[in-house]
Amino acid sequence: MPKHFFYILLILLGFSNKTSAQLGFSHEVGIIAGPIAFQSDYGQRYDSKTNAGNTGLGIGIIHYINFSYAAECNCYTPETYFNDHFKLRSELSYNKTDLEHFGKWVSDERTSLGADQLRAMKGSTQLTNIGMQLEYFPLSIRDFTARVGSIGPFISLGAQFSYYNAKAYSTLGELGTPLSTYPKYLTPSDNRPYGFSNESNSVWSIVSSVGTRYKLTPLRDLMIDLRFQYFFSNWVDGLNPNPEIYKENKANDWLVWLNVGYIYYLQ
Repeated sequence: MPKHFFYILLILLGFSNKTSAQLGFSHEVGIIAGPIAFQSDYGQRYDSKTNAGNTGLGIGIIHYINFSYAAECNCYTPETYFNDHFKLRSELSYNKTDLEHFGKWVSDERTSLGADQLRAMKGSTQLTNIGMQLEYFPLSIRDFTARVGSIGPFISLGAQFSYYNAKAYSTLGELGTPLSTYPKYLTPSDNRPYGFSNESNSVWSIVSSVGTRYKLTPLRDLMIDLRFQYFFSNWVDGLNPNPEIYKENKANDWLVWLNVGYIYYLQ
């Protein structure tokens, strides 16, 4: 894993701790986990089997700066709209998805060499993500904190830096030959010799979420969060057939992650 990834981690953690220490805000920490649906160049677009089949699992640790409460005095901060409706979330997460082709092009009734090549083509991608999101709570954070059993819906927007490790292979043999590889993946793409690549690289993404918290105890919350993550690259899954020729594959990779979390308020 490249050194700059760890540098960014240290910068984010340092920024979070320095900001909260200087301004006296309180902290929350938690864990998240749940299934991921990865939308990539594997499979047929808008196909339910593709959406259900190319799934994986993600886990992560999260940290919040709670602007509504001051840990140093064990009291609420001055009441402002921002303090009562926003939290800053930092995150370090990992996910892995196994990938293959689904849809009509690999259906059982198709017996061509091309269909066999697509059925034999497999892949996976592993992602380590770090980033920040600003969460907006339309209801009062103070009111939510004060009542066990209350609900705190939220939406968020932020950015993440990811390190990915993509693999592509075929059960027919080594990819890159006419015998094992579907023709569209033999075409050069984006300064690479083929439309597939086994590579490790880094990428930025935009992250947006919608979810809600449930106040389990005064210092513990449960959370459910549905996330959309859009990558600024089409190589995260290891496939990128030439977009100038194959227009159906020109969109960048993205994923949807439904995670459940457990959050603890630090004193």
